[in-house]
Amino acid sequence: MSIAKNIIAVGSGKGGVGKSTVAVNLAMALKAEGASVAFLDADLYGPSAPTMFGVGDDEKPQVGEGQTIVPVEKYGIKLMSIGFLVPHEDAIIWRGPMLGKMLQQFLSQVVWGNPDYLVIDLPPGTGDIQLSLAQLIPVTGAVVVTTPQDVALADVRRSIKMFEKTNVPLLGVVENMSYFETPDTKQRYQIFGGGADKEKLKALGTEIIGELPLEIPTREGGDQGKPIVVSAPDSEQAKRFRAIARRLIAKQGGESGPGGLDLPDVGEAYSS
Repeated sequence: MSIAKNIIAVGSGKGGVGKSTVAVNLAMALKAEGASVAFLDADLYGPSAPTMFGVGDDEKPQVGEGQTIVPVEKYGIKLMSIGFLVPHEDAIIWRGPMLGKMLQQFLSQVVWGNPDYLVIDLPPGTGDIQLSLAQLIPVTGAVVVTTPQDVALADVRRSIKMFEKTNVPLLGVVENMSYFETPDTKQRYQIFGGGADKEKLKALGTEIIGELPLEIPTREGGDQGKPIVVSAPDSEQAKRFRAIARRLIAKQGGESGPGGLDLPDVGEAYSS
């Protein structure tokens, strides 16, 4: 049985760039565009999905028939994370083979239901999880999250090379924290620099598919378990995430391509 029609991995060359925030809101945005969506938190050392989706401590995956795993569901999205299985205060101290075994279990035993999209939040860097994922399932596309600093381009380059070597198509780069806009005067400040060098990215065979400003409501949404696409669906930030989602849908085949999606008029997309 197929896990999902399209599998999108969200990665970053280093931590602290807002990768999980982008991954969670991207999943929400795909849902808002009419897709059925599941979410795998593959950042086994630093799982954040339980917090960012607002899943309570009493909400746990269940054991189904044949030792399958029935995932948690929130906002109409099926979720799996090691954060559901271990106490928040415990550290995951595992070597590579254990990480690979857990990832394989999540992919093979969880009842995903063959959604239109499975969004996978990868750990930062280019390590065991990324390699195991590419060996275990056919990832249909990857998104790299970065920030505008010049030094971040080196990390993007390493991520691009990793996906190339593992034969995962790169769908594009999302530049997070592109700028900060003051709520009162709307003046913009490029806190982390003037933005990624688009010509250098083009030379690497990719492009910016979305620029997201640094803003308080997005951070608060993640902390409170109410991602901005859900908590403020008409906000400019939610619209940016949905624009990125539409670009990814087009890159994955749109209405007519393999695994493509015929988008309905869904109205209110979420149910809590």
